[in-house]
Amino acid sequence: MKISELIEATNAKVLREPEEDLEVRISTDTRTIQKGDFYLPLKGASFDGEKFIKQALDKGAAGAFCTTCPLDLRERDGVRAQALLQVDDTLKTYLKLANYRRNKLNFTVVAVTGSSGKTTTKELTAAVLSEKFKTFKTPLNHNNEIGLCQTIFEAPDDTQVLVLEMGMRGLGEIEVLSKCAEPDITIISNVGTAHIGRLGSRENIAKAKCEIVKYQRGNVFIAHDDELIRKTVEFDGEKIFYSLKDVRILEKNKHYSKFEYGNNIYELNVGGDYNIENALAAINTGLKLGMSVNEIQAGLKKYAPIEKRWEAVKAGGFEIINDSYNANPESMRAFVDTIFELYTKPVLVLGDMGELGEDEIRYHKELGEYINTHKNLKPEIAVLSVGNLSKYITDEIKNCNSKHFETIEETINYIKTNIQPDSKIFLKASRSMKFERIIEGLN
Repeated sequence: MKISELIEATNAKVLREPEEDLEVRISTDTRTIQKGDFYLPLKGASFDGEKFIKQALDKGAAGAFCTTCPLDLRERDGVRAQALLQVDDTLKTYLKLANYRRNKLNFTVVAVTGSSGKTTTKELTAAVLSEKFKTFKTPLNHNNEIGLCQTIFEAPDDTQVLVLEMGMRGLGEIEVLSKCAEPDITIISNVGTAHIGRLGSRENIAKAKCEIVKYQRGNVFIAHDDELIRKTVEFDGEKIFYSLKDVRILEKNKHYSKFEYGNNIYELNVGGDYNIENALAAINTGLKLGMSVNEIQAGLKKYAPIEKRWEAVKAGGFEIINDSYNANPESMRAFVDTIFELYTKPVLVLGDMGELGEDEIRYHKELGEYINTHKNLKPEIAVLSVGNLSKYITDEIKNCNSKHFETIEETINYIKTNIQPDSKIFLKASRSMKFERIIEGLN
């Protein structure tokens, strides 16, 4: 973007006029800033990027945004800044700049949210759309305001479709992301109990998720068929609701699924009914963007899970499936369903589920009851729990080998001394549990 565009997009007050209208790249990090970049200092609870404006300029930045700019930075003598621009809030400025670029390059934007499954749905959708379009997607979990802006700026100029994941922890947050992204197609993978500790009810979670359509400029809304979503969403365009009930499963095993949907056959190189259900969002998105069934079929077959999501690794002679990216009651049940159906003697290692509010103990107990009464539970299955809350899971399990451990170290020692080396171990927990340490400890 040119400096004149930065001023136009943000309505910034010009404290120091640029000598020439340079093309610049936005940088928010002085550790990686390059000569000619334009510095945008962000602020957080424990950092203030404005303290590093001088450092950014010393490294060759062409200029900087600021909310309060010392007089010594405004002087031309001894300071190499081309321009200094004053704004009220640098994060809002970042969002305005990202929105400006989104409209300037006119991507088709597909926005995805959900209590669980949103990252998988984003990955499946991007895999499908990449068969026809130059597609860019949110990397890893960059699904907050800063991550959204970063994604829009990292997208190559020739991007045709931008697939954006939108996360939230409270009301109003997805509305901000929607305003920045102005989506053409929106997707809600589901409404569950993730963040219920902050929002208080599924009804409030549904309201927060449905904010995704607030600034939608396209006319297609795609969502899991949930009565709560149907009742909550305020959208005048086309609504498409999908469900596993609409699917005829033809074949599935640990690493493969084949199913019929809308009179067409699709395949995935992953197991699990939840993967099939999330794929329905990708199929409908592809169809709405004019893709052929053959193109959609090819895209789905190329999908592969990202790191920590059904990631297969070997450690200490054990084969480990690591799905410890996040956990909530809905994703835990889907995880259990898949393993119990596809594996004969699995070892499940379950950790705490975070952000469940004052009912967090009840949710853990209910998961234990669900496992204990599962139709596919066998005595030879082992369920291990680690952490403070997960104790309430295994306390409810009486119909198979279940044990609780306070620490990851205790869990590692138990696995090394009591689990057969050729066993398949499945890890599932909230990211804060850092279950990758189990893999490291078994190596």
